[in-house]
This record gives sequence, C-alpha cells and structure tokens, in this order.
Amino acid sequence: MNDEMAEILNDFLAESSEMLEALDQHFVKLEAEPTNADLLNEIFRCMHSMKGSAGFLGFTHLVEVAHQGESLLNKLRQGEMSVSPFIIDIILEAVDAVKALHADIRTTGEDSHVDTALIVNKLALTMDAADDLKDLMPAGPKVSSPAPDLLASAADAAQPTEGVSSATGESSGETVEESDVDVEASLVPDTVQDVPESVPALSDVLSKMQEAASRTAQAASTGSAKPAGKEEDSTVRVETRRLDHVMNLVGELVLGRNRLMKLGNGLEEEFETNPLVRELAVAFAQLNLVTSDLQLAVMKTRMVPIRKVFSRFPRLVRDLSSKLGKQVRLELIGEDTEVDKSVADELGDPLVHLVRNSMDHGLETIEERKRTGKSPEGSVRLAAYHEGNSIVIRIEDDGRGLQVDKIAKSALSKGLITESELSGMSPRDVMKLIFLPGFSTAEQVSDLSGRGVGMDVVRTNISRMNGSLELDSELGRGSQVTIKLPLTVAIIQALLVEVGSSTFAVPLASVVEAVKVTKGDIKSVNGQAVLNLRERILPLLDLAQTFGVPNERQNNECYVVVVAIGAQRFGVVVDRLRAQEEVVIKSLGNFLSNVSGVAGATITGDGKVVLILDMSDLVKDVPSTSFASI
Repeated sequence: MNDEMAEILNDFLAESSEMLEALDQHFVKLEAEPTNADLLNEIFRCMHSMKGSAGFLGFTHLVEVAHQGESLLNKLRQGEMSVSPFIIDIILEAVDAVKALHADIRTTGEDSHVDTALIVNKLALTMDAADDLKDLMPAGPKVSSPAPDLLASAADAAQPTEGVSSATGESSGETVEESDVDVEASLVPDTVQDVPESVPALSDVLSKMQEAASRTAQAASTGSAKPAGKEEDSTVRVETRRLDHVMNLVGELVLGRNRLMKLGNGLEEEFETNPLVRELAVAFAQLNLVTSDLQLAVMKTRMVPIRKVFSRFPRLVRDLSSKLGKQVRLELIGEDTEVDKSVADELGDPLVHLVRNSMDHGLETIEERKRTGKSPEGSVRLAAYHEGNSIVIRIEDDGRGLQVDKIAKSALSKGLITESELSGMSPRDVMKLIFLPGFSTAEQVSDLSGRGVGMDVVRTNISRMNGSLELDSELGRGSQVTIKLPLTVAIIQALLVEVGSSTFAVPLASVVEAVKVTKGDIKSVNGQAVLNLRERILPLLDLAQTFGVPNERQNNECYVVVVAIGAQRFGVVVDRLRAQEEVVIKSLGNFLSNVSGVAGATITGDGKVVLILDMSDLVKDVPSTSFASI
C-alpha cells in the first residue's frame, strides 16, 4: 500500500470511528423518540457515507452489511416499518458487525476475517417479513409495523438450517380481520413458514432494493449537503502518536529549563554584580515564560471532551437494563468537560466497571423498588467537571446502597479479613473492602459479576493515573463514587522532600499542607504513630521506614506533609522540605513497574533522578507505621 492509500485508509478509519460512536447514541435516542425524522435521516446518512467510503476502498463485507442496514433504515424513513425495540436490536447487531469489521481492517488491512453472513441474512429476512405482511394486508386500516414476534421468528430463520427448500410460498387463504391483534395472530404461522424461502432468493431481493435504496440515498445526500465552513477548513487531523512525541519533547524541554534555571540561580548568587550574568538571568526568564506557554499549548492540543468516553454508556445501559430486566435512566452531565487524551483512553474501563456495578448490584429490581416506594425506573448519573488542576468524575445511582453487613460477611467468608480486624473497622472502612482483590458479594457467577475482579481493577487503574477514588453510600438511598484525576499525566507539580540523603517527589495535587513538628508532638495509639493536628487525629507514615532509607534523625524536629486521598487524610513524615517544582513523569519500565508506592521517576533541576510517590498506593501502608520508627 502506497503512502497516499495509507493516508486515505487512516482517514476512513478515523471518520468511521467517529460515526460508530455517534450511531450507538443515535439509536438509543431513536428508541426513546421513534418519530424523530431528523435523527433517522442523520443515522441513514452516517450508514450511507460509511458504505460509500468502504466501497471505494474495496471492503466488500463492510459494504454488504452497511447496505443491508441502510436498506432497513430506508424502510423506516419511508414509513414502511416503524421503530420498535426489536428493530433497534437488529440494527445495533449490524453496527456491532461493522465495529468488528472496522477492527479487522485496522489490524489486518482487510475485512475478510469476520463472518457477516448471519447478520446480512437477518437484516434481509426482517425486511422480507415486513414486505410479506404488507402484501397480505387487505384494504382498510394500515399496519405500518409487523408484529415483533413475527420479525423475530423471521430473523431467527436466518440461522443456516436444513430443509429450507421444503417451505411453500402460498398463503393459507384464511380470512384476515381488520383488528391489529387478529391480523398478527392469523398471519404469523403462514408467514413464518414462507420466510425461509427468501434465503435462496436473497440476491433477487437485494437487486430489487439496490436501485431504490441508491436513489433514496443519493437524494438524501444531495439534499443535505452542507457547504464547507471556515471551521472545517481551519482544522487538521493529527495522529495521537505525533502528539505524544511532541509532548515527550516538551517534557524534555521542561527538564532542560529546570536545569538551566537552577544553574542560573547559582550564578546569580555568586556573580550578582556581573552584567553578563544579569543578562543571562533575563534570557532564562524569557525561556521559562516561552516554555510554560508552549507546554500549556501542547496540553490544550491533547485535550478532548469527555463526551468521547461517555458516548459508550447509553448503549451499554440500554443493553444491560434489558439483560437484567430493570428500567434504568442514564443521565450524562458535563460532557463538554475536557481531559487529556491519555487520561480519556485509560478512563473507559474503570467507568464501565462502575456503571455495571451500579446497575447489577446497586439498582433494585422493578418489584423491589415498588415495594420500597421508589419509582420503577432506576437512575444512574455520570457527571464530570473541573476542580482546580484536576477533573472530577462522579458516578451515582439511587439504588439500595452498600450493605455493610453483607460486605463484612463476604469478606470474612473469603478470608480477606479476620474477625479481630473487622471489630476495629468503621462502616466506611468496611465499605472500602469492596476494593480488595477477589472480593464479591454476588451469590452466583455470571458474565456480569461474581468473579471478584471488578473494583480492585478500578482502583488499580485510577492509581496508575495518579488519581484518587472516594466511595460514599447511604442504605436505601444509593451510592456515589467520586474519581479525581490530574488533567494530564505527563507533567505535574510536585513537592520535593528529603529523607536522609534521598529525595522524593510528592504530587502536589494530593498535598493539603505541610507542618513542622517535634518528636514530642507525635504520639502512639495502639502502636500506630499519630499527630493531633487542630483537634484531628492524623495517622502518620514514615518514608524512611517505608523505603528502607538509613536515617538516624539526630535533630528533634521534622516535617509532616498532610496528604488527602479522597476522604482519607494521613501525614507523611520527612526530614526536610526542599522545593516545589514542575516535574515530568517518566516510566520506570516493565522491570520496575510493580514497585509499590512509586508512580514513576523524574530528573530534577540539579540533575538527580527522583522517585515520584504514588500516594493512593502508600495510603494502604499507613497502619503499618509504628511509633518506634519515628
């Protein structure tokens, strides 16, 4: 494949990905607004555009699925069929098939590795069933939509079976009543028997529909064509890897800037009367300003609306609510909130886990909600907003809430905690047990829950992004999970602290304050080192003990850095506070990726390699810090 064709293929994949994201949302909205002609036309245009681009590139399987989906959509547009949940299910299956073909093209450059015969036949037979019912209708009241059971039977007939040719195409000749119910009841047996015969003649059906669908599609695309505006002309599509490369270069520039600023400050202190040194300081200040502006510009370039993440949930909630037999209303708030592309890519899986948990464990069944005086329809809300240099995402439901007794019983039965440990836990501490690996309250293992690999994965993924997770719940009223993440995971503000001869970087986003204390201020409660800070007991973590740093601490004074992770606060005991600095997070590589309590490393202005602490991981070690070590 030459460079020109590769570029065309990349453009096709990018554009079709955006269309597929939109289609899931469009279909869920169409199910709620079945008479929305504008929305139906927009869906038709997406499918038609995708078919045209795939045909130009020679992806015949994709063209076939898109064409059948387009034909079915055209019948909906023309009023020959009406929108129903069953029809939406069929078309969403076609969208899923297109997604599979899209993934195949991205991986192999071809669309020949996905079997599309089943969905193509199902779409064709759905339309044939509608046509058969229309032909058999007598003069009188018009039935615009065939019975869902009839269409379902016809679609099931798309499964390859033996003896298809034995079916007959003759009507039984029974009298058809004008009542809709009687029409459906009298026609179902005969029509279902007749439908399989259309499988061998599928080419005839397609050839007849090709001309009409093409004319309709051409008229729709011609009538809805929009002139290219200035906004479209002023944008350019850039591959993510190129932006990543630019961000890495900016990161190196920031490190170089920090190093030069450190050297410049040293020269100023030693040769402050030298005019060349003063000129050098002015140049450094200008470099600092330009570097900061460039960093901000690149970060904004990488920002995407969180709508990119939220777009998958209308379809997810629709499918799960049907599977669970629950009525669920999804609310999306703050979809225009922007977040770094790398954060958005990592955020999808944790949110899917949380929404699935809310629907499976949180929301009650329809009967249970009625018994407790609630609306039969449950609610799941996803909200996103900015808070300082962080993005906050909140997942709420109005379900039964977390059952503390059930959580404790399950944790005990699985050996995750002991009776003595449980006796000293508050209800909020018991709630946090759901984040333990292997924890589950599901009584039966299913494809939705019961394997104990949900919430611990959520916490691990959020921690990897230097984020925090807070859980809140009220029995009978619902649950709320709050995720707080940095806007970008590449460059952060950090507080540099020293322990013995070692230096560590604490992400500033989690730092509340730093206080100077004496050893006499530190007390012990049940062997745990604590500090009474403004009438609040603060558990302490000694970095020297945690990382095995030799430290004699001859001085009677030390510093406590107060850190907040969600609703939990603790203090980190260090020897000295060095400086606040902008640092670039560098991965430790696969060999050191599992080091506990470390999020990465950076190079400071004086050229030293410094470990960046993972505070959400270190909070788990707080109870192990003894008074004697401090």
